[in-house]
Amino acid sequence: MSDLWWRDAVIYQIYPRSFADTDGDGIGDLPGVTRRLDHLAGLGVDALWLSPFYPSPLADGGYDVADFRGVDPRLGTLADFDDLVAAAHARGIRVIVDIVPNHTSEQHPWFAEALAAPPGSPARERYVFRDGRGPGGDLPPSNWESRFGGPAWTRVPDGQWYLHLFAPEQPDLNWDNPEVRAEFLDILRFWSRRGVDGFRIDVAYGLVKDLREPLREVVPVPEGSGLDDVATNPDHPYWDRPEVHEIYREWRRVFQEFDPPRMAVAEAWLPSDRLVRYLRPDELQTAFNFEFLRCRWDAEGYRRVIDTSLADAAEVGTVATWVMSNHDVVRPASALGLPNGTDLSAWLLSDGTRPPLDTELGLRRARAAALLELALPGSAYLYQGEELGLHEVADLPREVLQDPKWERSGRTSKGRDGCRVPIPWERTGPSLGFGAAEGWLPQPRHWGELSVEAQTGDPASTLELYRAALRLRRSLPADAPLEWDSDLDKGDVLAFRRGPQWLVVVNTGAAPVPLPPGASVALASAPVEGGELPGDTAVWLRV
Repeated sequence: MSDLWWRDAVIYQIYPRSFADTDGDGIGDLPGVTRRLDHLAGLGVDALWLSPFYPSPLADGGYDVADFRGVDPRLGTLADFDDLVAAAHARGIRVIVDIVPNHTSEQHPWFAEALAAPPGSPARERYVFRDGRGPGGDLPPSNWESRFGGPAWTRVPDGQWYLHLFAPEQPDLNWDNPEVRAEFLDILRFWSRRGVDGFRIDVAYGLVKDLREPLREVVPVPEGSGLDDVATNPDHPYWDRPEVHEIYREWRRVFQEFDPPRMAVAEAWLPSDRLVRYLRPDELQTAFNFEFLRCRWDAEGYRRVIDTSLADAAEVGTVATWVMSNHDVVRPASALGLPNGTDLSAWLLSDGTRPPLDTELGLRRARAAALLELALPGSAYLYQGEELGLHEVADLPREVLQDPKWERSGRTSKGRDGCRVPIPWERTGPSLGFGAAEGWLPQPRHWGELSVEAQTGDPASTLELYRAALRLRRSLPADAPLEWDSDLDKGDVLAFRRGPQWLVVVNTGAAPVPLPPGASVALASAPVEGGELPGDTAVWLRV
């Protein structure tokens, strides 16, 4: 198998708690993933990415890790993990696991040690502890804010404060500490020896902090501005520090110890010109393209992001990595069915009623966007349920919400639970085939008709569209560059060629547009008749 398999791979993200439950406790598990691998093989993906399955008190959906070398007993055992890797490899599917290096759980043994140790002790030096400001040290050491709302500092009984860029249950590690660096090199080797093919690096741009005293203040930015944060604070004290790159150079040397070398994909919410620095030849291989994800059905926006992403990736000798969805964002079938500029957090808070969602339009656009994504050169990531055309569950009752954003925001942000609802496998049953009992989040009952069972064999279904697209994608020349079609690519229409035989046309407008005569339709996101491409539709043409 090629060492460079990741350059044109389609990778399927699994959120284990919401994928398949085999023991009836309402929580998905690793044996459930193994049991459903034939779905991934039939879909045609090249790899799967497992979101965290480690022991965790689940303060943040498993991203608060208590043991980086284990499996949460609710999700299985290390033997179950080994079985999953073997079963996936037997089907030609590679395995990527999440690595969470920015922080640990508050229940990690290191943090328990730190709390029991005095200020200035080696145990505290693994984390970021500081004295407070003001009389008696009663004020946080800086104005740094948690991504989940509120200050990024929590005070401990002896008066010091510890840093957490996310929930208080997720204390940040101190990456200036050699012990922390050595620990994660060993963790990478541990999972690589168990056969994993790569790693998805959580918060890849947030590990290193500028901890020089006095700590620098940051200029506040609007919540959720992500990509704009480093623009407002170009020398940011804790996002995208230049020192982080030496960490990934060291990681790359570890990846090269294995045959084939392990790969990595970075989660870094950065503009393309800063993101590409993580992809230099001696650092990481790939990084999620969140600028593409944030496009809201706008041809000019897509065109700009595609051009910039391809040029920046080529500059460092790698490929662009396209993604429309994941466990942290509103599902595309909903996001694309709302007016441009909709505040998605406010929309969720209204239980999805204001503004009203056009579900048919959203799904139509999501299907077309999928064909756009899968036709682009480079790798692509799919999030579980995306292939079923699932909408966001925006009306989850407040009492079932588990995302820490809900409480930390003062109940002004419902958070990410709406895209994490267990997916449907069958038309009927207490959890639509997810397990023997209801899942940890309630499913809409109409999802039965969106299940794998209901969509299989229906040529008009979203599932069969994805299956066909992944089959046909293998016919696209992987090394053929994208070339814009000068006749068709204009205004609301995106049109590009992949090699001499393939033309991809995406109509983001409402009015139909003529297609070139003599071209044959290989695959379309909606019916194409009379030589015209309808609005909100994409087509792959043989020319």
